[in-house]
Amino acid sequence: MPSVEQYLKPEVINQIKRLDLRAKFVVKSFLQGLHASPFHGFSVEFSEHRRYAHGDDPAHIDWLVYAKTDKYYIKKFEAETNITGYLAMDLSKSMAYTYRQQLSKFDYSICLAAALCYLMVHQQDPVGLITFDDKVRQNLRPSARRTQIANILAHLSKLQPTGQTDLAYSLTQIGALLSHRTLVMVFSDCLGNIENTIKSLGRLRHAGHDVILFHVLDEAEVSFPFHGVVELEDPESSQILQVDADEFREEYLREVTEFRDDLRRESTQLGVDYVALDTSMQFDRALMEYLLSRRSRF
Repeated sequence: MPSVEQYLKPEVINQIKRLDLRAKFVVKSFLQGLHASPFHGFSVEFSEHRRYAHGDDPAHIDWLVYAKTDKYYIKKFEAETNITGYLAMDLSKSMAYTYRQQLSKFDYSICLAAALCYLMVHQQDPVGLITFDDKVRQNLRPSARRTQIANILAHLSKLQPTGQTDLAYSLTQIGALLSHRTLVMVFSDCLGNIENTIKSLGRLRHAGHDVILFHVLDEAEVSFPFHGVVELEDPESSQILQVDADEFREEYLREVTEFRDDLRRESTQLGVDYVALDTSMQFDRALMEYLLSRRSRF
């Protein structure tokens, strides 16, 4: 089996290793909570019987079956089954941006996706990969095999974020690909029409999917560390805007704050987990804080 390390930059490997060490104490309990979360608020449905095994809750024994067979069987419900996850990666050109951080938004997202892929496969949960820009480009089917980590990272290592952005349409396409309730983990800078994005997120939630939106911005996009006259270029349209950074800063920071606040508020109302990140944050620490907060809610 190809090693995971061969697909990652040295600095990414080190961060993944640190995450591995720091995550071990919460992996099991986190993923147990994750299993239940897509079905939170839904009634569980009886699926089938299975033989009683040591460690099962005796309260789940079907005593009617025992009376007929003199053997212990457990009622199995749909909510007990493993959850299927999809990593949905934004390949638009704006994701390639970095100002002074070692990792671009895309590299940072790969770190997050690799860590979550590892955590799910470790718990034997199927996980797949969808890539998109203005539409879905690739769909790597979910698998819980150990080799899936290398498969997903191999796909990511060959990709270049060069496309145009249409997050809303891509999310709609993703929804059409899903045949049953799924955990959709979206990694994007969310540039584009926020109203359309919210509508698409709403459709995913209405279909019963659990959605985590990792909103990844570059540190410079959040803090605007520029001075004097600067040229700002739109990475997708190549349009250049010349501004006085010192005069523009206050207005820019206000708009970025409003943009993130709007996404957070609307996502929360839909039941979407919104995770605001920027590339100055240690990704392992940021991810662990999110996982711990999520675990405490379920």
